[in-house]
Amino acid sequence: MVIKKKSRLENARNAFEKKDISATKLAHTKGAIKRHFHNEDTISEREKYVSEFIYGAVDGTVTTFAVVAGATGAALDPVVVIILGFANLIADGFSMACGNFLSEKTQIDYIKRERNREEWEIENAREGEVEEVREIYRKKGFKGKDLDRAVTIITSDKKTWLDTMMADELGLLESPKSPLLTAAATFVGFVTIGIIPLSAYLLATFVPFFSQNTFAIACLLTFFGLIIVGIIKSQVNRTSILRSTIETVFIGGAAAVLAYLVGYLLRFIVGV
Repeated sequence: MVIKKKSRLENARNAFEKKDISATKLAHTKGAIKRHFHNEDTISEREKYVSEFIYGAVDGTVTTFAVVAGATGAALDPVVVIILGFANLIADGFSMACGNFLSEKTQIDYIKRERNREEWEIENAREGEVEEVREIYRKKGFKGKDLDRAVTIITSDKKTWLDTMMADELGLLESPKSPLLTAAATFVGFVTIGIIPLSAYLLATFVPFFSQNTFAIACLLTFFGLIIVGIIKSQVNRTSILRSTIETVFIGGAAAVLAYLVGYLLRFIVGV
C-alpha cells in the first residue's frame, strides 16, 4: 500500500489547528516553501471541487426531502412521491449545475476581458500604467528609491505587471477551476446525496417493513445523510464536526418541517 505524503499546505493547516509552533516552522522551511511555489505541492483536483460537491449535496438533500415531506403531508400516493422526488432530483440538480457552470464561465470570461484590456493599456498608455503601479506600491508603504526599484522590477516583466494590475488594481484572481468540472461536482453531489430521502420509498416497493414505515425511515435516512454532509463540510472548512453537523441538520430539518406543514395544510384547503 502506498502512503501518500502530506502536502506542505496540509501540514501547515494541521499545525495551525493544533497551534503547534514547531510543526508550523517545519512547514515554512526554505525547501518546503520552494517545493510549494514550484508546483510540486499544490492543492489537489479533488480539493478544488469538494466545496461544489458539498453545495450540491446539501441542496439536493434538503430540496428532495422537502418534496417528500410536502407530498407526504398532503397524503399523496407513494408512487406520486417517487415521481415528484425524482423529477426534482434530476431537474433541480441539472439546473444548479448549469447555474454553476454559467457563473464560473462568466467570471472567467470577465477576468480574461479585463486582462486583455490591461495588456492593451500597457502597450498603448505605458506611462499611465507605470504610474498606476507606482501608486499601488506607494499605498503599500514603499518610498523613495525602494519605490522606484519596485516599480522598475514590476514593469520589467509583462506577465508580472499584468498580474499586479489584476490583483492589486482590480482585485481579480484567475480561478484554477474548470466550469465543466464545477458543474459536474455540483450535479454529482446533488444526485448522490439527494437520492437518500427517496430511497425509503424505492425500497418500500420490495420490503414490507419499509412500506409500513416509509416516511419515518425517510426521515431517519435523511438525518444520517445530513450528518454525513455535515462531517464532510467540517473537513473542508476545518471547523468543529459537531457544530457543522448540527448546523446542517438544523437547516435541513427546518426546511423539511416547513414543507410538511405546507403540504398538510394544503391537504385540507383543497380537500384532498
